[in-house]
Amino acid sequence: MPLIIVYLIGLLFGLGIVVGGMANPAKVLNFFDFAGTWDPSLIFVMGGALAVTVPGYALVTRRSAPLFDARFQIPTKRDLDVRLIGGSALFGLGWGIAGFCPGGALPALGTGRVEVVVFVAAMICGIILARTISKISGARPTPMNPKEAA
Repeated sequence: MPLIIVYLIGLLFGLGIVVGGMANPAKVLNFFDFAGTWDPSLIFVMGGALAVTVPGYALVTRRSAPLFDARFQIPTKRDLDVRLIGGSALFGLGWGIAGFCPGGALPALGTGRVEVVVFVAAMICGIILARTISKISGARPTPMNPKEAA
């Protein structure tokens, strides 16, 4: 895919994250605070994302191939394993504790706030640590590039 297309898609995603409030950790943390200052507005952000994604995914996958690649990069693995469950749990814990997920933290780097930089640095360290543990244990690491999976 041409680099400019990748950049524009990332820019659109980041803009959606910022406009939806997902780059604001207080808004995210309030979403998880059911007993206190619960803010349900992120349900509408997620619902809006699903309302666009589900029909868009159905429409695009009717094509024989994507516009900028030879084939669709759709995961084929369907089983639940320790890595998937553990990774999901760690993601949820991190999101609930810090108020950031990777999708919200990367656009928030533009704010220059220290907590965002610390979160992204910790996230990168976590990625490196997970890949190191996978290598040591002999498990096949998840490829960063979908073409590596082919």
